[in-house]
Amino acid sequence: MAGLEPRVEYLESFRCPLGGLAAGKPRVLCHGAEIFVSTGSEFVYVYDQEGRLLTAVYRFPGQVWHLELWAPRRLLYVLCAQKGIYCLSLDQASRSVNQGDGDDRGSEDGEPPCAAVPVHPDACLLPDDTLCTFTVVDDMLVTLAQGPARWKVQLSDCPCPGEDARPRGQIGEVELSTSSPLAGAPGEPTAPHILPVLCCVCPPGSRALQGRTRGSRGCLLEQALFGLLFGVDASLLESPVILCGLPDGQLCCVVLKTLVTSRLSPGDPKALVKILHHLEEPVVFIGALKTESLAEDAEDTHPDCLVALGHDGRILAIKASWDEAGTLVPELREYQLPGPVLCAACGGSGRVYHSTPSELCVVDLARGRASGRGPGGLPSLLCPAGLGICSVVTLSVSCEVPEGGARLLALSARGRLMTCSLDLSSEMPCPTRAAVADTGQKIKELLSGIGTVSERVSSLKKAVDQRNKALTCLNEAMNVSCVLLASREGPRPISCTTTTAWSRLQPQDVLTATCRLENNSGLSLDRGWALCVQVLTSTPASDTDVAGSATTYTIPVDRLGPGDRREVTLPLGPGEDGALDLPLTVSCALHYSLREVVGGALAPSESFKDPFLDECPPDVLPEQDGICLPLSKHTVDMLQCLRFPGLATPHTQPSGLLGPVSDSVDTFLGSLGPRSEPAGPASLRAKFLPPSVATIKVSAELLRAALGDSHTGTSLGCATLQWLLAENTALDVVRSRRLSSVQGVAPDGTDLHLTIREVAVTHLCTAGPMQTVEIQVESSSLASLCSAHHAVIGRLQRMVVEQAAQSSSPPDLRVQYLRQIHINHETLLREVQALRDRLCTEDEASSCGTAERLLQVYAQLRSPSLLLL
Repeated sequence: MAGLEPRVEYLESFRCPLGGLAAGKPRVLCHGAEIFVSTGSEFVYVYDQEGRLLTAVYRFPGQVWHLELWAPRRLLYVLCAQKGIYCLSLDQASRSVNQGDGDDRGSEDGEPPCAAVPVHPDACLLPDDTLCTFTVVDDMLVTLAQGPARWKVQLSDCPCPGEDARPRGQIGEVELSTSSPLAGAPGEPTAPHILPVLCCVCPPGSRALQGRTRGSRGCLLEQALFGLLFGVDASLLESPVILCGLPDGQLCCVVLKTLVTSRLSPGDPKALVKILHHLEEPVVFIGALKTESLAEDAEDTHPDCLVALGHDGRILAIKASWDEAGTLVPELREYQLPGPVLCAACGGSGRVYHSTPSELCVVDLARGRASGRGPGGLPSLLCPAGLGICSVVTLSVSCEVPEGGARLLALSARGRLMTCSLDLSSEMPCPTRAAVADTGQKIKELLSGIGTVSERVSSLKKAVDQRNKALTCLNEAMNVSCVLLASREGPRPISCTTTTAWSRLQPQDVLTATCRLENNSGLSLDRGWALCVQVLTSTPASDTDVAGSATTYTIPVDRLGPGDRREVTLPLGPGEDGALDLPLTVSCALHYSLREVVGGALAPSESFKDPFLDECPPDVLPEQDGICLPLSKHTVDMLQCLRFPGLATPHTQPSGLLGPVSDSVDTFLGSLGPRSEPAGPASLRAKFLPPSVATIKVSAELLRAALGDSHTGTSLGCATLQWLLAENTALDVVRSRRLSSVQGVAPDGTDLHLTIREVAVTHLCTAGPMQTVEIQVESSSLASLCSAHHAVIGRLQRMVVEQAAQSSSPPDLRVQYLRQIHINHETLLREVQALRDRLCTEDEASSCGTAERLLQVYAQLRSPSLLLL
């Protein structure tokens, strides 16, 4: 390692912006004793190593991106950002710097340490604001321009001394494909963050690179590798080849002698571009070096290895090697070096120097010294050796020492120009195969440990996210519960209303209930919430020992935000037997599933077990597995299920809803002729017995007080019928026609007649006759009559309870008359019990008279003389 310690000598300091010089744009060229320096600003400095002073400073119209020196003619070519390429004759424009000006180098005015010579605009050789880099090959100028979508390689003639400074014309142009579109709008190119790289590669014996200075982008390549990379045409023509390293990572080449404009040669000019490789990171350096060691009596040969270095440290080495079949093939090998790479340079003895923000390093590609070398001659592993110098932004190998040393010319990020003398005679440190294998095993173990930790961290993060989401959901559920429980009286912020309607579903009409869930609160119902609807049927009249059945429907809410609503339609009946047991109770409630929301957060995964879960297992959830919040309860009775086909007009009444469904076979048989009537008990009763009647009398004063202003403009009978059918779909028709009597159809298809009329009761009140309203229900079906009678009684009971709270005093009644009515009813009830007991003991022949008497008693009970006050 002692041989790698450099001897550093500082030559000059240049002003730099706050934060230091940026890599990519500063340049250092060396020609004899002269050093040409560009810091990326508009100044170009000329430094004399022998006199150790600045000899000239040139000010250009813009930031200097690149410069090259054509030594035989002493021409300096400079690329200015957004301006173009300038050509400066050093013999004519040189201006010495007065040594006395050196005292002003630390001034705060930002001026260079000596008087600057402004470059005249006439010195612009090629004005073009899209140029990003260039190189000079013999008497030709090769430029790389940034187009709206592609890069363009352009070839132009350079003027000779004494001629017009303008180029004599463009020789050729070709576009390069890019893997990603360039930045900037069409017509307004934007300066790339990392500039592309051009390098001229020539075959042995070419004179195209004569006169180029150290630091210029150009090199000779041995014939074998040159032919393998660029083809037979380039070798036969002995044509220089331009290598292009693009910011997207492409490494492509263009043969100059085959580059012609499309108007001079048929075919696609893009075929002249060959993509050699893709580094998948911006290319910052292209060069060539010699890796094969030479015998003592052998003559010097040309570089046999082409290298390209990426911004993030990926390096590509290409050289010619023999495969197993004895064929000469190009060998490509990629390595990874520390990055990011600020600059690089190729030196003698197969060494590559590259700079990072932390250190200037050197790697050895020479065959005789690198260990772990592959079968093609390239090493399998590169070991960078640090030189103890940091933040070098541009680098040039100034000269080689015969004993194996090197002298580097560098510019630091702080603007210091320095020379670094290296003694590379000793062997560079490189690990042995055993050390490399041991290091590889340790790296595998570290990576395995990192993977295990990463997996655990991922599992922990997932578990924490699940618990956070569960806590958030529980908090929202708690807020919803508090809102609903706090608003038991009055309108609820989250409500559910139920309406009924008949729908046509084959093979019969079906009564459906539509539940509308509305969220008028500021909360959201998210995952875990479900709407539960329970339909409870009444006890069948034919069998009082059988309890009613209950059916529960659960509908996930998914997401119901503030102001949203959702409707669910469910079938109510009739069932398979065609019967619809009324009344029905439809109960709606919100259910929150704790297991769905919290269960996943409490259950440990296979790769992650929290010690907390051992103390708090998943069975901590309650047995009911959720929270149930009642919303509404709705009773569906006969008055809501009645249909009125006689009220609807033909264009408003849907087909199939006019009455009971008729089978298509029955329709066909009916068209053939008369057929026998069904012999069921209901049909026989409807044919041979008079319809059953139930009557309820209500005080007119009580109805007026209950109905309020709703009966204004209409009779009390019409208002009462509208009140009874308030939840029926035919309400609008009844209201518009002001009906007090209507005939409907029950769910079983039997007729039911509702009649409302005003009558006077004379024997009840001592003050005289009382105005009452008589509600009469008439039907040939006892079941339909009882359901309708029950629905009317239920509405009247609720009305009486509401009016009783207002403490209205009843009128003076005849108590003896009321007592006699009560005695008569008790007598009828005892007779009903006796008749029912007799039916259980008599035979079929003698029970007909008993049944007929029982029906007569029931009829008397359904039409009492009592009055609701």
